[in-house]
Amino acid sequence: MAASNRIGRGRSQLPTCYYEGFLEKKSIKDKMGRKLWTSLCGNVLFFYNNTKDNVYIEKLDLSDLVSVNDDRCRDRNLDAARFTLHMKNEDIKMIAPSLEARELWKGFMLSVSKLSVPSSLNLLPGQIHMMREIIEKEKIRQRLLSSPPPPLVTVQSDMPPCYHNVTRVEAEYLLERNSVRGNLLLRPGHDGTSFALTTCQDINGRPVFKHYRVSRSHEGGFTIALETPITCETLHDVVNCMLKKSNGVYVPLLMEEHYEKSITFIETNKENGERNVLCPKAPSPTPPVPPPKPAFVETKHENGETSVHLPRCPSPTPLPPPKPVPRNQTSQSETNTHETTYINVSNAGEYEMDQTACPPPPVLPRLQAGEKKILVPPGYCKTTSQRNGLSRVPKNIPKCEQKHVDISELLEVLNRRRNQE
Repeated sequence: MAASNRIGRGRSQLPTCYYEGFLEKKSIKDKMGRKLWTSLCGNVLFFYNNTKDNVYIEKLDLSDLVSVNDDRCRDRNLDAARFTLHMKNEDIKMIAPSLEARELWKGFMLSVSKLSVPSSLNLLPGQIHMMREIIEKEKIRQRLLSSPPPPLVTVQSDMPPCYHNVTRVEAEYLLERNSVRGNLLLRPGHDGTSFALTTCQDINGRPVFKHYRVSRSHEGGFTIALETPITCETLHDVVNCMLKKSNGVYVPLLMEEHYEKSITFIETNKENGERNVLCPKAPSPTPPVPPPKPAFVETKHENGETSVHLPRCPSPTPLPPPKPVPRNQTSQSETNTHETTYINVSNAGEYEMDQTACPPPPVLPRLQAGEKKILVPPGYCKTTSQRNGLSRVPKNIPKCEQKHVDISELLEVLNRRRNQE
């Protein structure tokens, strides 16, 4: 008996299960028997605590099985049936739930260990046929484990992904066991110079296998040997042709396993003892560093000399100053809107005002201290009805006699009067 001291493999990683059910097991080391869920996978018995467990707790290799005998001891449960497994090193007692279950367990154990159907058991014809099929599967499994088959043909670098280096019987076993993944594969031919396509379909619960020969053509390429041969250029075209002819019923068998896309590990928390699955954070990518700019530039002259100097940066082009606009060139739209035109002070001499066109304002007479008179420009009459009024202007004064008032002199007079008062 082999007890597992490490974590066992899951059920998906075990060989094909031939038979399973509850058995009560008791060895010499065990004081009391334990009722365990038992699975016969290959030629090994795997024991679980219940039917839902995925990892086994113990296993028993039946390659050391010598014989199986019935135990005549009475049990409290009248339906229970005892039997003993005689191994090379020890004896293990088993209790099946019924006599029929005991006969089946004995038949399956002897079939996978001896690779022959036992003749001393009371089995039905259907049960005997079932054990013969299991024996054939077990022979193929042990042959695959003992020595892998040598390559029969030269494997090309661009082989289809459904190519498997197996024999005819091994291809049938591979397709039957992996029917979920696919039902068509490409394999080497029996003569070592050709290939073969093997298909598997389930008809009325039974697998039906078919084999098609793919031979090399003398002109190049490959030919599917049928009543009407089909010629293809490559093996990829051979597989695609079978998929097209079957209307997508055939699916290539791909045995690629699943790979993880991130690193995960289980770590135990030191405070509460819980085990958590952790995923380390990936480091952020470092941004690319731009190449350094050259500090010096080498220049070769006509005389063969080489000078080294710093690269010159182009200076920005200065904008030209705005040009002044003279008054006589002002557009008609600007004169209509009475907009002010600004000129450059340095060029003010070119734009002096014409004194003849616009004469200066008249000068007012200066007042003495203490005298208050109405400010009337020369050429205007004094009125007593309205003080400081300029509404009445003589109409018969000629233009040449009219004088204009100097605003600067007028402001000086007003300031002088304020100081005297």
